[in-house]
Amino acid sequence: MQSADWDARYAEGQQWSTGPNALIADLLADSPPGRAVDLAAGEGRHARWLAGLGWEVTAVDFSPVGLDRGRAAPGGDAVTWVAADVLTWTPPAADLDIGLDLVLVAYLHLPQHEMTGLLTRAVGWLRPGGRMLVLGHDVDNLIRGVGGPQDEAVLTSLPRLAPVAALLEVDRLEQVTRPTLAGTALDTLLSGRRPPSGE
Repeated sequence: MQSADWDARYAEGQQWSTGPNALIADLLADSPPGRAVDLAAGEGRHARWLAGLGWEVTAVDFSPVGLDRGRAAPGGDAVTWVAADVLTWTPPAADLDIGLDLVLVAYLHLPQHEMTGLLTRAVGWLRPGGRMLVLGHDVDNLIRGVGGPQDEAVLTSLPRLAPVAALLEVDRLEQVTRPTLAGTALDTLLSGRRPPSGE
């Protein structure tokens, strides 16, 4: 989908979700605040939640309508909103000089070569010990789960995230379940940290 398609989706209804994904909230709730980027942030539910915990957050998305909705929502004034394509965007030089504490990618779905390239670049934005957290609809969701994109080419899986996991000290790389009103959805989770310099 293009940015105009997402603009139309965001414009046609109420905000999709006001709070963070439960698993993301559980994984990050006790992390000390730092500098974070939320890639493909949409309406910024995770960015606003992180900002409320004291994080300095940049939310990046190619839908200006989605970002405007996030900016207008409670807590939106505490987030830096950037309208850009995540495939070409790079953090400011000042952030790269220090390194980010967190890169969050929640439910971004791209062809594998694009996703791998983006996540590989994003690992390089992290400071040593900085954390990457990726959560997306698993390919098995097509046959055993509910919801999410129905295009196998843009879904994720453990093998598809393996090249990025190899760059990290991995805490978790697994398929996880997510209860929804329509039934149980299947997601893929990658959580890991950039190794110390020299490793």
